[in-house]
Amino acid sequence: MSQLTIEFFSTSLNRPVQFKMIIPNDLNPAWNVPQERKGKPMKTLFLLHGYTGAAGNWVPEEYTSLYNMAIVMPSGENAFYVDGISSGHKFATFLGVELVEYVRKTFHLAMTPEDTFVMGLSMGGFGAIHTAYMYPETFGSAIALSSALIIHGIAHMKPGTDNGVANYEYYRECFGDLETVEQSRHNPEVLVEELLASGGKLPRLLMACGTEDFLLEPNRHFHRFLEEKGVAHEYFESKGIHDMNFWSEYARKLIPMLFAEETNGK
Repeated sequence: MSQLTIEFFSTSLNRPVQFKMIIPNDLNPAWNVPQERKGKPMKTLFLLHGYTGAAGNWVPEEYTSLYNMAIVMPSGENAFYVDGISSGHKFATFLGVELVEYVRKTFHLAMTPEDTFVMGLSMGGFGAIHTAYMYPETFGSAIALSSALIIHGIAHMKPGTDNGVANYEYYRECFGDLETVEQSRHNPEVLVEELLASGGKLPRLLMACGTEDFLLEPNRHFHRFLEEKGVAHEYFESKGIHDMNFWSEYARKLIPMLFAEETNGK
């Protein structure tokens, strides 16, 4: 499969940026590679890394060819994939608009919500949820693993304080006024309520978190919020901590669910 590193100038981030991409478009028929969606239009998965992480593939490599799925891997730096308050830090706009448009015009991929997914772990899990609900006309499905749903935890932090992960100044740069962040569009709950009020279509959401994960309670809270609002979603818990073993396990479990209806009906 083709493995690319692409650089272009981002107006959202006001600098040249790179992203990585995998395209399963060079399969040799002699290899006899399993293909569940052979001959069907290629899907695209935007894959989001976690806090302190970097762009890279953590999806089982065989899934790209099995499901005829390209993978786009941007860098979210440590910005939670939201639009920060300073110039050149519009990461939500970069991911949800600019990068998608670049992939569309360059590769003619991710043209419809049905063909476009977003998936992430930890900070990237937050990014997957936030991005899908902020741009439901673009992303048809999202997978969020061990999501860093931290909005309620950082609300009302004071200047000079630190919660052991980062300090007040960092969170303010990402999310703006921490006194009102729970009422802002940085909060996925606000985005859900806006979509419900407008009658907009909500993307499909698959969530998972380990029962020994330090982020378990925020994930349960969001799961309960969606249940109370009557928002269809699928939520999974099982033994596991905040590590690649859990994320790899659930990548293997949940990615096939995105294609189950299509492949079962082949």
